[in-house]
Amino acid sequence: MADRPPLPPFTRESAVEKARLAEDGWNSRNPEKVALAYTEDTSWRNRAEFLRGRHQVIEFLRRKWERELDYRLIKELWAFYENRIAVRYAYEWHDDDGHWYRSYGNENWEFDEHGLMQRRFACINDMPIKEADRKFHWPLGRRPDGHPGLSELGM
Repeated sequence: MADRPPLPPFTRESAVEKARLAEDGWNSRNPEKVALAYTEDTSWRNRAEFLRGRHQVIEFLRRKWERELDYRLIKELWAFYENRIAVRYAYEWHDDDGHWYRSYGNENWEFDEHGLMQRRFACINDMPIKEADRKFHWPLGRRPDGHPGLSELGM
């Protein structure tokens, strides 16, 4: 099995890097690519859904990005310890009727020795917003390095 750096135990710098790599992956909106960051038998709780294994992660992400259009995400490190990282995040998206939302949440991650995420627990709340109130304005894909993070945006 190939390593997926940075590897635990995490330092502040490597935990920040791991969170940014996760953000970049999710902003690709490519379920197959994103799923490679997780162990084959990964265990998730996402809202009220419980997933087990990469195949379920891929199916979940396909459904997610079919309904959450123009998805843009920012993650920020909250805490870390050895092989665990906690992040807070927000993402903006709209449905197929053009209604915009900002979804806020927290995730707890646990990694194996190869740097693959073996457990992910996510809590998320959706808030309707007006398109004029959006804060994430970059071309689809990776958030530009100069774009403010959550703290800089006052979130």
